[in-house]
Amino acid sequence: MFRIGCHLSVSKGYKAMAEDALLVGANTFQFFTRNPRGGSAKAIDEKDIEAFLAIAGENDFAFFLAHAPYTMNICAADAHIRKFAHDMMIDDLQRMEYLPGSLYNFHPGSHVNQGVETGIRFIIDTLNDVLKPEQTTTVLLETMAGKGSEIGRSFEELRTIIDGVTLSEKMGVCLDTCHIYDAGYNIVNDLDGVIAEFDRVIGLERLKAIHLNDSKNPYESHKDRHETIGNGSLGLETVTRVINHPKLRHLPFYLETPNELPGYAEEIKLLKKLYVPA
Repeated sequence: MFRIGCHLSVSKGYKAMAEDALLVGANTFQFFTRNPRGGSAKAIDEKDIEAFLAIAGENDFAFFLAHAPYTMNICAADAHIRKFAHDMMIDDLQRMEYLPGSLYNFHPGSHVNQGVETGIRFIIDTLNDVLKPEQTTTVLLETMAGKGSEIGRSFEELRTIIDGVTLSEKMGVCLDTCHIYDAGYNIVNDLDGVIAEFDRVIGLERLKAIHLNDSKNPYESHKDRHETIGNGSLGLETVTRVINHPKLRHLPFYLETPNELPGYAEEIKLLKKLYVPA
C-alpha cells in the first residue's frame, strides 16, 4: 500500500488532524510535537486521542511521524540549551506513548563551532539518557542539507551516532529528498547509487520514513529550502522514481512542501497517480 501524507498542525487536536488527513486524501501524516520554534506542548486530551485512534483504525492509518521542534538542539555549545533540549525530548517521548508504535523524528542539531566530534558526543549522551527499553516509539535521525554547522550532512555522521547509542534498536533514519540532494547525494542522476551507499553505511533496515520534498536550490547547495513537488531541482521524474523504487516504495512518505491543505491535496492526488502498485 502507498503510504502518503503531509504535515498537519497538532494545535487543533489529534482528531482534527485525522479529519484533515482524510480531507487531503492522506493515509498517514506528520505533526510537530509542539510549536516548531519551541515552547511548551499542548496538554494531552485523552478523549481527543481516543477519537483520533478510532478514526485512524477505521481508515487503516499507520506510521504516524512526530517531528521535534527545530529549536531542539541537543548538541548546542550552551549547556542550558542542551539541558532544555534534553528535557524537551524526554517530555516528547513520554507523550508519544499515547500513540504506541509511532515514529519520532528530530534534526540532530548544530555543533556551533565546537566541531563534529564534540557535537556527536553530546547527541549520543542525550540519546543514551532519554531512550528507555520499554518505549514503543522509534526515534529517527533526519538527513540534513549541511548548512552551517549542522550534524547529519553525511550518512557516516548518522552511523556514528547510531553506533554510540546503547539502545540502538530504538533508532532509525528519516531520509529527506531535498536535504540529501542539497548535501551532495545525487538522487537525480544516481538514485540507485545513493540507496546502495545508504545501505552500505547505515543499512536500509534503519530507514523508516521519507520526507518527500523538491528543492528550490541546485545540487550540493547546502541550502535546505523545500519546493513543491515537481517544481524544483529534483523534478517530477526523480520524485516518481523515488516513490516507486523497489527498496523505498514500502516506506511511509511525508510531504513537507510549502503548501496549505488544498496544495497538499493536489500533490497527494498527483503522487497517487504516479505510484505504480506492486
